[in-house]
Amino acid sequence: MGKENQVSDMQIDDQKSNSDHANPKFSINVLQLLKSAQMQHGLRHGDYTRYRRYCTARLRRLYKSLKFTHGRGKYTRRSITESTVTEVRFLHLILYTAERAWSHAMEKRQLPDGPNARQRIYLIGRLRKAVKWATLFSQLCAIKGDSKTSLEAEAYASYMKGTLLFEQDQNWDMALKLFKSSRAVYEELGKYGDLENQVLCRERVEELEPSIRYCLHKIGASNSLTPELLHMEGPALDLFRAKLEAVMAEARSQQAASMTEFHWLGHRFPISNAKTRVSILKAQDLEKDLHGPAADSLPAEKKLGIFDKIFTAYHEARSSIRNDLVTAGSAGNMKDDLNGLDKAVSAVLGERTIERNQLLIRIAKSKLTKQEKNEKATKPEELVRLYDLLLQNVADLSDLVSSGRDRKPEEVSFTEECALKSLAFRAERCFYLAKSYSLAGKRTEAYALYSHARSLADDALQKLQASSNNDQTLIKGLKMLYNDCRSNSCIEHATVIMEEEKAPENLSQKISNISLAGAHKKVETSLMEKLDVYESLVGASNVKSVPRIEAFPPAFQTIPRNPIVLDIAYNFVDFPSLENRMKKDKKGFISRLWR
Repeated sequence: MGKENQVSDMQIDDQKSNSDHANPKFSINVLQLLKSAQMQHGLRHGDYTRYRRYCTARLRRLYKSLKFTHGRGKYTRRSITESTVTEVRFLHLILYTAERAWSHAMEKRQLPDGPNARQRIYLIGRLRKAVKWATLFSQLCAIKGDSKTSLEAEAYASYMKGTLLFEQDQNWDMALKLFKSSRAVYEELGKYGDLENQVLCRERVEELEPSIRYCLHKIGASNSLTPELLHMEGPALDLFRAKLEAVMAEARSQQAASMTEFHWLGHRFPISNAKTRVSILKAQDLEKDLHGPAADSLPAEKKLGIFDKIFTAYHEARSSIRNDLVTAGSAGNMKDDLNGLDKAVSAVLGERTIERNQLLIRIAKSKLTKQEKNEKATKPEELVRLYDLLLQNVADLSDLVSSGRDRKPEEVSFTEECALKSLAFRAERCFYLAKSYSLAGKRTEAYALYSHARSLADDALQKLQASSNNDQTLIKGLKMLYNDCRSNSCIEHATVIMEEEKAPENLSQKISNISLAGAHKKVETSLMEKLDVYESLVGASNVKSVPRIEAFPPAFQTIPRNPIVLDIAYNFVDFPSLENRMKKDKKGFISRLWR
């Protein structure tokens, strides 16, 4: 009995191993595969057209390598079923087909003016195709894939179904359920595997979070819809950002109906154009992101992107104001209001330009002191150029504000504040100009500039403390600048004294290295060539080679030679005949016969 049981157990084990070989389980890191393809082929920069073309080319290569083409002449469709999937590339076929349909839908979503009615129908049709192929991929992975592959495929299919419902603006409960199930899968997968897999799963969870919050907002279960979600990144958020932009634009148009005036420095300017109101409201919403409580956590690159959007909104407002000025005609009061509104919007735009340039200066200063890998260090000359731009911005803003006839106290104080800022920026510019001279080895000029920057900073500090402006950040920065100028001027002074002490020794050492001929290679200058120039050949910083007295052996020189005389007149002179002077030969009788 024992032997029979052993034999039967061995037969069962053999049957299991044979079935495993006949039905192998495939493994695909779905998220890692897709993220790698997306980042390498366009989606790093939001180029869905490039990614769609990559998917098409990838599918063509897969069909050809698998010899699974649909006929040479007439198209005969070959479906992929459970029996067809004999290797993992068949699953790749289905996955990239779903990705191609999804990227085509996203491409239509990114049209400049948005998809029209016909394009929107096409977009939803492509998303339905993506859902169809993603569902098939999930079903086949459940049969042919291992447990992890099956789980990832299920999360991918849930995400695609949720995206379709999200775009259709319907069945928000089901969309929320699908997004949550996808998030739960990625949260669990993020706990295992290597570090790269954990990071990718965490990023996908963060990408799904705004869509879940939007679904909750549409259901009415949450009021957590905030504009900060617009600044999140990732291909999974493009549909969400388009939806949120549309919702916020609708909210702004509703707020614009109640917005009738624009307040600026004690003035109230009426706004009659709805387009102008919407543009100004959009800019003010973006300004809340910059000056709100979460502004410190925003990275500098995202802040620069917000500034660009603010500039676009204010420029749209100015263009609509100027169009109203053209159509205003001879209505004097209306033209005065529009001119005042244009001035106010231009002044606010100037203030935001100054803030953006100050942000660029902070970024440049951080790169000046601390250098990271593969990052170019900032030169002091670049900071000097940025401060030049900043001084020009402050001057333009001050001229704009002080250009009116009836100036209010707020405008006068604003002009004084601009003058104080200009003085502080001049001190900063002078400091970095001194740094550039110091790096070039010009100690005297650097010392003079550091001293001038310190006097400018002292003057700005005294004026700030005497005025009503209590900008503690500016005062603290000027105090630090004053101390830096003092310490750097002391360093330059000490360096000059040390260089003067070592100058005779260095000079004698350099003179001892002077040779008559130097190396055989060509040297630009020598001592004999620069006798008439008041410049030291020994101490020249731009000459890296050893100085020499004269070039030896001497170079070839051109010397004059005798002129070549060509007698051209000989051919045109008629000489007299000389036959009568020539000696005649006497000939005999026989020679005459042979004539």
